[in-house]
Amino acid sequence: MKVLLSIKPEYAEKILAGEKRFEFRKAVPKAEGLKTVVIYATKPVGKVVGEFEVEGILSGRPRVMWSLTSGFAGITRKFFNEYFRGRDTAYAIKVKRAKRYEEPLDLGAVVSSGVAPQSFCYLS
Repeated sequence: MKVLLSIKPEYAEKILAGEKRFEFRKAVPKAEGLKTVVIYATKPVGKVVGEFEVEGILSGRPRVMWSLTSGFAGITRKFFNEYFRGRDTAYAIKVKRAKRYEEPLDLGAVVSSGVAPQSFCYLS
C-alpha cells in the first residue's frame, strides 16, 4: 500500500538526503501494510519529489518518542514539542530507503483531484 504525504520542502529534502529518518505525524494511516510513502513537497515547491520505503511506524508518548528518534529526527526538539503539544501519542514513520525522482511530478499526475492532502491520502 502507498500513501501520499504532504511534507514541508525543507523536511522532504532532509528525507531524500538521508538526514531525516523519521517523519512525525499526529495521525497515521489505519490500513495495514503501508509499504511506501510518496512525498509531496508543499508550496513553494508544490511537486511530488520522491518516495520512501517504510520500515515501520513507531508510536508512544511524545517524550519517549523523542528519546527514541532524536538522533535522526531532522527537526528541533522545540519544533517537536510544539507539534505534539497536548497530545498523548506521537507517531514516527521510519524511513527505510528514500528515492528522489529525476523529474518532480505535478500533483495531478498522482492524485486525480490535483489537491494536496491535509495530512495523507491513500494511493492505488
